[in-house]
Amino acid sequence: MPFANFKVPDGTITAADKKKIVERTTELYAEIYGERARASTVVLVEEVPDGGWGVGGTVLTAAMLGGAA
Repeated sequence: MPFANFKVPDGTITAADKKKIVERTTELYAEIYGERARASTVVLVEEVPDGGWGVGGTVLTAAMLGGAA
């Protein structure tokens, strides 16, 4: 079962954006593994609370990443 997990800052993408992530990721897995993979592909889009992650020792916020959706 193909599985993809996307973590995004809370409030920075819309429901339509999440739908695109799910659809396009599923399409990619089906392209790679064949149509048999489509029905079992799991895509999880998780929203991380603002300030809940960092890079290079710096806590990132939605404002630093361009604000909310």
